[in-house]
Amino acid sequence: MLKDITLGQYFPGDSPLHKLDPRVKLVLTIFYIVIIFIAKGAAGFLVITLFTLALIMLSKIPFSVIMRGLKPLIFIIAFTAVINVFWTTGEKPLVNFGFIKIYYEGILYAVLMVLRVVLLLLGTSVLLTYTTSPIALTDGIERLLGPLKKIKMPVHEFAMMMTIALRFIPTLIEETDKIMNAQKARGVDFTTGGLLQRAKALIPILIPLFVSAFRRADELAVAMECRCYRGGEGRTRMTILRLAPRDFVAVGTFALFCAVVVATNIYVPWLTI
Repeated sequence: MLKDITLGQYFPGDSPLHKLDPRVKLVLTIFYIVIIFIAKGAAGFLVITLFTLALIMLSKIPFSVIMRGLKPLIFIIAFTAVINVFWTTGEKPLVNFGFIKIYYEGILYAVLMVLRVVLLLLGTSVLLTYTTSPIALTDGIERLLGPLKKIKMPVHEFAMMMTIALRFIPTLIEETDKIMNAQKARGVDFTTGGLLQRAKALIPILIPLFVSAFRRADELAVAMECRCYRGGEGRTRMTILRLAPRDFVAVGTFALFCAVVVATNIYVPWLTI
């Protein structure tokens, strides 16, 4: 299960999404998240779904790899659906069994909420983390937050911190998997027993994991100091970010996509939530 977590991973490639300016991808990702929460009806979600599938095709990342990243989140998605089915009320219940009442509005709301979560995970991953290297992501965040330097905000350090956190997610997942296999070889059982017993069984995992994380952080700090890293002061860049025609085409296409979603909310209000 841990090997299926692809959050924070970067897949090198030469697709149109890989070639976009990281600043453009950051801004488009923010608007993508906003437009998902703006969508209210089935027509809007249909447009977003088709657009997300187009992004996946443009990224040239295998669809199986992208869907594999959803497997660890199946429980959260299922829990979201169940909560919305049973807690959303309507006019006339479809199922009325004692205190259990399921309404048509609840089923519709659950389906659209699950779709919203899935699209949010797929779209942001394909548009940003899967197709943007950590170095490019750092440069993009730093350039976008550049105006905050005038009020003495540590923009470079903030961008570096975020990028390092994303970069070490796969590393920590791999380390957790190794520790779990080592503990299983020593006879530790993580699958049986009550909730309290399973929680106690996690202690042999958490302690070595924290020790490993602190050790890696210390090694990283020493390595950066040995290379005379002093933050963003006086730092030069090997690659200068410049907007290309493809970036303007991407912005125009995304603006059209947002306009279509907003139009569906106004003119196609069927199956709204």
